[in-house]
Amino acid sequence: MDPAAWVEQAQKTLEQARSQGLSLDLQGHGSKAFYGNSLDRPAQPLSTLDYAGLVSYDPTELVVVVRAGTPISVLESALAEHQQMLAFDPPQFQGPRGRGTVGGLVATGLSGPRRLQAGACRDYVLGLTVLGADGELLRYGGTVMKNVAGYDMARLHTGGLGSLGLVLDVSLKVLPRPAATATVAMTVSESEALLLANQSLAQPLPIVATAYEAASGRLFIQLAGAQAAVRSAQALFADRHSAASIQPDQANDFWISLRDQTHPAFQSPSDHHSLWRLSVPTTTPVLSDAAVLTEWAGGQRWVWSTEPAQALFERASAVGGHATCWRRGRAVGSEQPMRSVFSPLSPVLAQLHQRLKDELDAARLFNPGRLGPQL
Repeated sequence: MDPAAWVEQAQKTLEQARSQGLSLDLQGHGSKAFYGNSLDRPAQPLSTLDYAGLVSYDPTELVVVVRAGTPISVLESALAEHQQMLAFDPPQFQGPRGRGTVGGLVATGLSGPRRLQAGACRDYVLGLTVLGADGELLRYGGTVMKNVAGYDMARLHTGGLGSLGLVLDVSLKVLPRPAATATVAMTVSESEALLLANQSLAQPLPIVATAYEAASGRLFIQLAGAQAAVRSAQALFADRHSAASIQPDQANDFWISLRDQTHPAFQSPSDHHSLWRLSVPTTTPVLSDAAVLTEWAGGQRWVWSTEPAQALFERASAVGGHATCWRRGRAVGSEQPMRSVFSPLSPVLAQLHQRLKDELDAARLFNPGRLGPQL
């Protein structure tokens, strides 16, 4: 479908929904539909899948502009032809109609294992074109890193779960692929893994990702950079920690299984277990609930639990972090319904969220309730 015609149709759909007192349920491949809260009012589906393709790509400038409905795999293939990549390693969860889109990538703001070294998705969003609640096309940012005056609206939309507007075009910073990569693994306890990962990151080593696998008791460290630097780091870990280097194909499959959550750690022990994502300071000691998987040098911990949501929220908050109910299990006994899958916001932050929603989408047209009640 012609991009201009698609945008015009989306504007008509928005106006129709407004006139009927409905909202819009923004959709792509549906691979991340599980993430966030359910919509809290009737909504009309609006799919971006027909609004796809690269708008522009200048490999010499390390910038690509791409439409929201473009599959992430298509974008990555185009970048790979020029030995470039999305540094933050976006998840590509398997959805009912394929794998994730660029629109979902921005709306969720999720990052994969390499986020430890590369930074988050929002750090690579240079600009957006957004369909606002009034039907107008709004352009934020551009194609360079420092061009923002006032509020950084492009990054505000990143991770907003489509609650502030419909993301149409995305300008992303990309990076060259590293000259060499390798993965080493060593058998240690969880507490030793946390200490070793953080100590190693304090050294000039080419570490881009870490993961502690509770089932095997192994710490995996991914290295990437210049050939000499990677080989030197491999030798250091082998000498000091008896680390073994993993075969390239096996290592690649392992990191992809973490990124796309096909790893066995993401398989539920029972229907009553919920999968929790705990975001905590990397130096936080081992929590009372043993994490099945620990990433980002201890900053991201995955836990299966049947405890009430409030218990997980409080546990993460007590160490200066937050918790997200990633996948909900079946309720146990008289457990109260979860008000939100995200940790409660402080009164000040909650007020800011409400003010932003009131300013940008007062009629609650876009994905109402996905971020939380009234958002």
